[in-house]
Amino acid sequence: MFKPLILFIERFVAIPDLALRLWVAWVFFKSGLTKVSGFPPEVTSTTKFLFEHEYKVPLLSPEIAAYLGSYTELVFPVLLALGLGGRWAAGVLFVFNAVAVISYPSLNAAGVAQHQLWGLILLYLFFRGPGKLSFDHFIRWRHMPDNIPNP
Repeated sequence: MFKPLILFIERFVAIPDLALRLWVAWVFFKSGLTKVSGFPPEVTSTTKFLFEHEYKVPLLSPEIAAYLGSYTELVFPVLLALGLGGRWAAGVLFVFNAVAVISYPSLNAAGVAQHQLWGLILLYLFFRGPGKLSFDHFIRWRHMPDNIPNP
């Protein structure tokens, strides 16, 4: 009785997967754009200042953290939006998101809640994959044998 309804709903699950990928990718990409200027993108002096005095990234020098953080927010959201290496991109952004929360002690409760939401979405995309509307799905469909499960 419910099988036709479930099959109907499963046909459209790719749309929310795509929407989640695009939304969280845009959040991180937009943040990355605020940290750079010009083309090719160069980390701004303001960004370097913030990493020296505000953000306390563990284990990295402030300058390396500024460059890694800025370029992580520019490269991996694009991969996530395209669904190219989608699980990998979601995993990297999840770790980046966690480091951002740890590194910024002045983050208020609303900011922590936002980061928790983004982290949850990134974990979902990491474990589920980018969905059927992605380059990963196309590559898998085109080049992998049928006996490998495809979520």
